[in-house]
Amino acid sequence: MIHTRREFFGSCLAAAALPSTEWPDRTNEASSELILWYPSEAKRWLEALPVGNGRLGAMVFGGVTRERLALSESTAWSGAPGTSDINPEGAAHLSQIRQLLFNGDYLGARKLCEQHLLSHPKSFGTNLPLFDLVMAFGRSDNPSEYRRSLNLDEGVAQVEYLTNAGRLTREVFASNPDDVVIVHIKGEAPGQLNMKVSFDGPKIPGRSLIYAPNILAFAGNAFESLHSDGKQGVEVACLARVINDGGEISAGQDSLQVAHADSITLLIAVATSYTGREPTDRCREVLQNASGKTYAQLRHRHVTDHQALFRRVQIELGNPKAKTSTPTDQRRKTVEAGADDPALCALFFQYGRYLTIAGSRANSPLPLALQGIWNDGLASSMGWTDDFHLDINTEQNYWLAEVGNLSESQTPLFSLIEGMSRSGRHTAEALYNCPGWVSHVVTNPWGYTAPGWGLGWGLFVTSGIWIALQMWDHVRFTGDMQFLRERAYPVFKEAAEFFLAYMIEHPKHGWLVTGPSDSPENAFRTPSGDYCSESMGPTCDRVLVYALFRICLESQTRLSIDADFGSRIRLAQQKLPPLQIGRYGQLQEWLEDFEEAEPNHRHTSHLIALYPENQISPEKTPALAKAARITLERRIQQPNWEDTEWSRANLVNYYARLWDGEAAHRHVVGLIAKATDDNLLTYSRGGVAGAEQNIFAIDGNTAGAAGIAEMLLQSQDDVVYLLPALPAAWPEGRVSGLCARGGFQIEMRWSSGLLVSASIIGNKSGSCRVRYKENIIMIHLAEGRSAHLTARSFRNAGVPRETHDAYNTHRDGDKNDA
Repeated sequence: MIHTRREFFGSCLAAAALPSTEWPDRTNEASSELILWYPSEAKRWLEALPVGNGRLGAMVFGGVTRERLALSESTAWSGAPGTSDINPEGAAHLSQIRQLLFNGDYLGARKLCEQHLLSHPKSFGTNLPLFDLVMAFGRSDNPSEYRRSLNLDEGVAQVEYLTNAGRLTREVFASNPDDVVIVHIKGEAPGQLNMKVSFDGPKIPGRSLIYAPNILAFAGNAFESLHSDGKQGVEVACLARVINDGGEISAGQDSLQVAHADSITLLIAVATSYTGREPTDRCREVLQNASGKTYAQLRHRHVTDHQALFRRVQIELGNPKAKTSTPTDQRRKTVEAGADDPALCALFFQYGRYLTIAGSRANSPLPLALQGIWNDGLASSMGWTDDFHLDINTEQNYWLAEVGNLSESQTPLFSLIEGMSRSGRHTAEALYNCPGWVSHVVTNPWGYTAPGWGLGWGLFVTSGIWIALQMWDHVRFTGDMQFLRERAYPVFKEAAEFFLAYMIEHPKHGWLVTGPSDSPENAFRTPSGDYCSESMGPTCDRVLVYALFRICLESQTRLSIDADFGSRIRLAQQKLPPLQIGRYGQLQEWLEDFEEAEPNHRHTSHLIALYPENQISPEKTPALAKAARITLERRIQQPNWEDTEWSRANLVNYYARLWDGEAAHRHVVGLIAKATDDNLLTYSRGGVAGAEQNIFAIDGNTAGAAGIAEMLLQSQDDVVYLLPALPAAWPEGRVSGLCARGGFQIEMRWSSGLLVSASIIGNKSGSCRVRYKENIIMIHLAEGRSAHLTARSFRNAGVPRETHDAYNTHRDGDKNDA
């Protein structure tokens, strides 16, 4: 329990929810601190710059003689809905497998799991890259003053350089309002522009043709034979219209040529058959609507739409303009060499928000996949697939959404979860003979919920809970009771129905446990030294089932429903295993204190209890927090620790939750230095987890940005924590627009490492406790009102009086409502 002695009333402190810190007016200026820029064109995919409209993406290379746009689209998937992915022998062998595990015969159970529980889908599929749209400009004599950039504030990529004929400017953006990628090229001299437009290097089978005198077309199918049968996939269509100002257009066999134009605009529409519409018809409709607007109108509509989201949050760490004259790739390299660049951390944070806006919108048909909406052709051509991994990656894609004031970006994710809950009913019944719904480690656009096709990860039964935590966080941040009643609670209730029927009492301990299940992608050594991964009741399952039950109980209280069902949940919750501390002082990853088979492993799924859950915290469970720290240190101190983009981003969030700003900052820097390329996109390092080379994965960008937010602001148990993990490297700074659970927006300024002022703005009426260092004050706010605080506000305020720490005979989570 926390006692406080001071209360502030927002209605008395402030009349309106206005910022207490003056931010510069950026209405008519390019914000240099929000621009990635380079003095040369991109040679590699991971040097190109991404634009996107929530569905349609392009990587802009910025060539002088040859511009290349690598196009992709979120629904361009191979595969098809599966109808027979469940192993029909699974249910009959479940009891036998469990008994073998209880008896310690892990190898015997492993063999039966492989034979009778794993699935082998024929057309799971993958998202696929499409093709390059190439603009060839011919030879350019003596280009100079070259600059390639991406303006995060406007969502516009730009290329500019000087030729003998005059200055040439090229802009590229992906418009959500008009659903097209737009390229605009303008020469300084009349008639300066000559260009040939064509499709190049299609990654899917298809053909290009001239659709109309100024329209180039491509039609194909998303077919591939590694993750599907090579015969199933969506139809894909693209129409690219060339609009010239001056000069003339002529058509070749499969290209368009423009000669002596003053300016050129390309409108690029891409559609697939995923939604049921004929894709070429959809492209034609989109082009017709966009063609009725001038370039200036199209640009204005895009920028206005983008800034309405992007400008919700502003952040400064150090001097924002200190190094803006240095190219972004050079800034990243200097950080890699050991230099400090707080403003680059701020840019990285805003880049995470930019990618979220560009990749996931309220009208997006699908959520962010492993590579967002972009696709380098690598993940989709190896065992990973560019899909929705539910054992960390898809969750990380959306950790930034609520705190980063982009709540609506989760809309397509919620639709995917609801689809999984429907298809997961068949999986629950056919494989486990249980009511409710269940999913496993991967899914696709058609709601695949069957087990995976490999041991060690394929039987992760609580993945659906983990991804559905995003729905609960949405409720906690927004207070949207209609969403809870109509969408979130039905998902949670059916999941709870499954686990109430699925879990079994442990014969030795009497605990209710899951299984057979995995601590995904990790493995242990049995007492006899065998390498195994399947067990009963891995810790991550316990954490997630506990969270599910707690969410159901709180939802039932909020909605005043299902009291009888709540009684069943409460009884089951009391029989869940405790969190346990092992022989090395670490948090046990499995029910038994097994030796780790791979102590350098990238996955730490049991630490979900620390983040994103709050079942472990330094304030309420200090012994468990210490065990979590030991777990982390034992992993990362291994000389061959599997340092991937997402595992490094995890560390930022973990250490922020442990209130260790120095460690969190060390891993922010490590993420930028060791797992981020020059275009600031994060990558999974070659040589780890099956990657033969560095492969882009968006989770490092989004989860890393979420970690930066977590260092500055946390909100748990109705407490808002100001600057809980501020590192010494960021002594000066300010931020506005971050969101806190309970329906609040936060603005802060600090200097010399100490809070100067803060504003708490109520998105809805409510109360919260605000904590800075050891002191807490209570604030009551009406909707739209704000409370303005200074460091003096916290003097003589209340301090926490009690801690709760239980990990063996006690249920740790009982007093840790996450």
